[in-house]
Amino acid sequence: MIQAIGLTSNPRKELPPAVDDVSFEARPGRVTALLGAPGAGKTTTLRLMLELQRGRGITYFRGRPLHRIAHPSREVGVLLSEVPGHPARTIRGQLGMVCAAVGVPIRRVDEVIEVVGLVSLCDERLGTLSRGMDRRLGLACALLSDPHALVLDDPAGGLSVTEGRWLHGILRAHAAHGGTVLFSTDDPKEAARTADRVITLEGGRLVADQEAADFARTRLRPRVAVRSPHAARLGALLAKEARAAQRSVEVVREDGNRLSVYGSTCADIGETAFRHGILVHQLADETGDMGPHATLPAEGLASATVVTSALLTSTSATSTSTDDADAPMDDAPMDDASTEDASTEDASTEDAPTTDEPVTAVAATGAHAPDEPGPTAESRTCAAASPGARDLPQLPPPIAVRQALSPLRPLRYELRRATGVGTGYLTAITVLVSSALLSVLLARIGHTPQPRLLAAWPRDCPLPPAALGAGLLGALAFGEEFRHPALAADRGTVPRRLGLLAAKLLVASVTALALAVLTVGCDLEMLYLVYGRDLAGVPADWLSLSASWIGLTVGCAWAGVLAAGIFRSTTAGLAAVLAVPVVVVPLVQKTLAGPSVRKAAGFSERLRELLLMQWPFGGARYIAAGARLVAQPVGGALMLSLTALLCAYLLTTLRSRVR
Repeated sequence: MIQAIGLTSNPRKELPPAVDDVSFEARPGRVTALLGAPGAGKTTTLRLMLELQRGRGITYFRGRPLHRIAHPSREVGVLLSEVPGHPARTIRGQLGMVCAAVGVPIRRVDEVIEVVGLVSLCDERLGTLSRGMDRRLGLACALLSDPHALVLDDPAGGLSVTEGRWLHGILRAHAAHGGTVLFSTDDPKEAARTADRVITLEGGRLVADQEAADFARTRLRPRVAVRSPHAARLGALLAKEARAAQRSVEVVREDGNRLSVYGSTCADIGETAFRHGILVHQLADETGDMGPHATLPAEGLASATVVTSALLTSTSATSTSTDDADAPMDDAPMDDASTEDASTEDASTEDAPTTDEPVTAVAATGAHAPDEPGPTAESRTCAAASPGARDLPQLPPPIAVRQALSPLRPLRYELRRATGVGTGYLTAITVLVSSALLSVLLARIGHTPQPRLLAAWPRDCPLPPAALGAGLLGALAFGEEFRHPALAADRGTVPRRLGLLAAKLLVASVTALALAVLTVGCDLEMLYLVYGRDLAGVPADWLSLSASWIGLTVGCAWAGVLAAGIFRSTTAGLAAVLAVPVVVVPLVQKTLAGPSVRKAAGFSERLRELLLMQWPFGGARYIAAGARLVAQPVGGALMLSLTALLCAYLLTTLRSRVR
């Protein structure tokens, strides 16, 4: 069960809050619709429930607020907007990455893909998906961790009738298995035909909380849609006959040659048109929206009840009539099983929001089979739960055994994230090619030491291509998380967990190490091919130079990761990498340029005495080499920058947890 209590958003400046003291319940085994016009506060309400937006109030998911649930993705599946994935990532890669994040087996991907009908498109890129396929992928992400509740924001918006029918069938199947479903919509007819309970919002306030049958009886008003080239004359005749018979009939002139007649029937209007020789192109029973506060008059209550019963229990397929005024309707095919709609099937290819539309029709619900008697709102849950009662879509099987917490989970996620798109490979190839060409050019010019020649590092450049590439890959590790937040679908922002940071630093270190080794190898091979063995020799002090080279590339990668995580931008991460040689190194050099009275000679021996242990395998020599590396301007500046960035990241992490 979902219980929302006193949800109120924070007001901005002089404006009232978008949501003000909204409280309701969504029970398990039932589909609940959150109805309201655009701007009524539906999305804000859902974001307040999921703690994605600051405000007052609390929401309980089976008795616990979301921030008290250890694994929120296992409790609630969320679909608020388009899938926040990288456009170049495939459907299978996106779902596999989310599997690693939520801790479910990778075989779950195939099960969910089959349920949502994306088997033939599993290798398609996210950037090429249509609106319907994107909604299917979003629903697959929501169902991936087998949650108890589903929270969706306008899931059928922009979908065709067939896709919307399928989606609502999935929601009905989830409720039939004991789950809780809450979705928002601005179409009252969609809410009436697909939900068990309808909660109406207006101006950020709760104005109605009704069963679907009560909602349809009090909100949806039956009418007859008429299309005729002599609409004005027919409307006047209908009004005249109603006054003569002392009947309550309302005739509303719509755009063009269309009429909406309230309080009459198709038979009466057809007989009137026949008697006076008026040509009629369309004559159909429809249901119009009366607004959130509407109530029916007493004389119209009986007919409204009949139409409501037809809406909830009819098994015939009705359609939405959204044709323009000048569209021909003479050749509209009539379905013998449908007595409430005479419009063409082509006129109902898409469900459009009908709150402001003057002429609409009732669309069919996809949860009813053509030969089944439709249940009432009270017995719908029981009927849906019984086997064979409905032809509902199949859901993925439940997860019998969940994986325990493992330190390898963020590492799996980061590996799948980094290898799922071609940005990293393209960056590495660019670095290797530019480094090889630059080393050949430096060798041709001359006056470049052998170590700088192998690293392709001109004296006038702040960093070599390999270090810049490692910093860029490190910045992308967190920058892409904030740009395409796959982890933020149910939490609003990328989680600042230390396990995720450690995984990103480890992957960035391995990537930088591989890039450093490949760069030197490619430069050596290129110099050998162009100039022979004279420039392809290995320096005598290769060990210390290798340590400095690896430390530089790994340090740049770490700086990119930490800076992008703090400032939430790839550009900021790369700027932090460039700031080390441009800004920090000159400051360190200026600080160390003054006279030195004391020296750190014998540092390793004093450190050994402090730790009361003997360094194994000549460790004192390595400690001294590391100290000399840090004492260099570039090494000291890099260590200083990394320390400052790490402290800032930990501070922002603690601050977000306190909030």
